[in-house]
Amino acid sequence: MQPNTLDRGFPNAEFEARTKRAQALMAKDGLDGLLLMTEPEVRYFTGFQTLFWQSPTRPWFVFVPAEGKPVAVIPEIGAELMRRSWLDDVRTWSAPVPEDDGVSLLTELLMPLARAKSRLGVLKGHETLLRMPLGDWERLLAALPGLEIADATGLVQGLRMVKTPAEIEKLAHICAIGSTTFERVPEMVSLGLPFEELFRRFRREALAQGADDAPYVVGAADQGGYADCISPPSRRPLTAGDVLMLDTGCVWDGYFCDFDRNWAIGRANDSARRAYDVLWRATEAGLEAARPGNTCHDLFSAMSAVISELDDSGGDIGRLGHGLGMQLTEQPSHMAGVGTVLQENMVLTLEPSLSYGDGMMMVHEENIVVTPEGGRLLTTRAAPELPVI
Repeated sequence: MQPNTLDRGFPNAEFEARTKRAQALMAKDGLDGLLLMTEPEVRYFTGFQTLFWQSPTRPWFVFVPAEGKPVAVIPEIGAELMRRSWLDDVRTWSAPVPEDDGVSLLTELLMPLARAKSRLGVLKGHETLLRMPLGDWERLLAALPGLEIADATGLVQGLRMVKTPAEIEKLAHICAIGSTTFERVPEMVSLGLPFEELFRRFRREALAQGADDAPYVVGAADQGGYADCISPPSRRPLTAGDVLMLDTGCVWDGYFCDFDRNWAIGRANDSARRAYDVLWRATEAGLEAARPGNTCHDLFSAMSAVISELDDSGGDIGRLGHGLGMQLTEQPSHMAGVGTVLQENMVLTLEPSLSYGDGMMMVHEENIVVTPEGGRLLTTRAAPELPVI
């Protein structure tokens, strides 16, 4: 099991600092408040962490004012847990009440802003959602004439992209757990083992190493290579000549790792070895380019230049990595034309991929922190040559 001296959660000062940073940006953008209703954003500002979000029955809301602490408007079932947070104002209702699931409480809270014809920020953009019934949202707006709804996607996602030292510690810990779990994979593999049993062994090992959960485990295994990278397991037995890939998102205290590893079973052909070599060197190029001031486009281009030695499909590749943190995938995306500027302490995945042979593909992924010296690995670097089990 990975040694761990980290405390769960964060001190109140962490949330106070996040809120003040948000409020400074709100003032700059002319926003008088933020209304948040999705799990990562609620947790980012409050520390409220529960698996109860998996139930779609109840909505949850947090309002960040222009000054002072956020206000929670939540179902009564979450009151005790939320009151352990740093918030003082927690307003609740007995839920579910489909005819009024928090709408009256929100209306009361936001009415002063509506009367002042203020601007309320909500998340409208890419990778966001409205986590309340559309009918309730329409009723809320009808009850608040004069309230201007503005898009705060860039503000909130921009805050979450750059991690604090305390967040990076948690991410480093779960990446170490994932790395040790991957190191044990050769001990789990045997010829004839059903692929789905390998998934079970991997999950058990991740938990034994200290992960809270391994909710994302996907992979593939087939002769000479695989054709996709997001499949659930099958009962197909592992066979000599297979190229095996496992990709995992393990979580500890609400923070994810997200990376994969490739192996050959028994023997590796030249095509698979060549694909692996190109992707390993593409990742090296990404590590070098992951510096403050470069853009996601620059990062994409650095990796693509190496990938093109074997695969020049260009736009078919899609993105070559993304942000990482409280979600398995976060903003930004490393893609051609994406001008997001890298900043120190962004936590990213580098995920070059390519096509080769007859309809086969390979993916390689590492987790890093952006530093002035380039990407600092949080994961244990994969072997420079395709490992053979």
